[in-house]
Amino acid sequence: MSGMIAVYGAPPADVVDVPHGATQFSPLMPGAAALEQQAEGSLGELVMLAPPGTLERRYVIAHGLRALARGAPFTILAPNDRGGTRLRKETQAFGCTLQEDARRHHRIVTGTRPETLTAIDDALEQGRPRLIDELGAWSQPGVFSWDRLDPGTALLIEHLPKLRGHGADFGCGIGLLAHAVLVSHEVTDIVLIDIDRRAIACAEHNVSDPRARFLWADLRSAAISDLDFVVMNAPFHDAGAEDKSLAQQFITRAAEALGKGGVCFMVANRHLPYEAILKPAFKRAHLMIEAGGYKIYEAHT
Repeated sequence: MSGMIAVYGAPPADVVDVPHGATQFSPLMPGAAALEQQAEGSLGELVMLAPPGTLERRYVIAHGLRALARGAPFTILAPNDRGGTRLRKETQAFGCTLQEDARRHHRIVTGTRPETLTAIDDALEQGRPRLIDELGAWSQPGVFSWDRLDPGTALLIEHLPKLRGHGADFGCGIGLLAHAVLVSHEVTDIVLIDIDRRAIACAEHNVSDPRARFLWADLRSAAISDLDFVVMNAPFHDAGAEDKSLAQQFITRAAEALGKGGVCFMVANRHLPYEAILKPAFKRAHLMIEAGGYKIYEAHT
């Protein structure tokens, strides 16, 4: 079978083998190709670590099967507690005949792309980007807090003072926080940074201000410096699992990216102990407000 070999996500090496030279299609890996833009029938093989959200998972599986050549093999897997138990039924619904295996708390389905796919249009429709009326903004299943205003972000927007100068929104999501920052005419520009390509695409719809620019990048390795301000809703999940070190790395990067006299405003979940990271990273840091299970910090370099 000729055609590009595709991999989506980072399938665990002790669960399945990924062919050498496979092209990455995950929107969470900056620089990866876009599966939804891949021509129909152009892929010769697909190995996919399916995402946990139902709408997102059905959407990417449907696009993967659409892009596969007829008769081309696929391997799709997911942890048991993140959609794995639904993989067989969901993939069969697209007209596939498959085998199912279980290994290291994952379910794995394998098969070949049938001549005719069934019922993929609904999956593609349900998982596509769309305007969310309640937000007045574009979003997509799979993006952080995709169909509602995250309460932490809402709290930070409510208590954010008018900022000035050159700044950044770390982990910008679909751009709602940056939109609030740009209310201040003293902000000269802001860079919206996110590891999720889909979030950046939505933010470009939602933030039309010419002072905004957009960067699809892993903040931990992005070259950015001499900022006057940073705003962020500190993430604490990575690939669906709680990871306190992720927000700690965001704090460290904020301190490194700010120039002398710069300020960081951060919202974080109340139960996560970030004071120990903030205080050595900044000249001074204090808790502004604690409400609704969240804390807002102000920190200065």
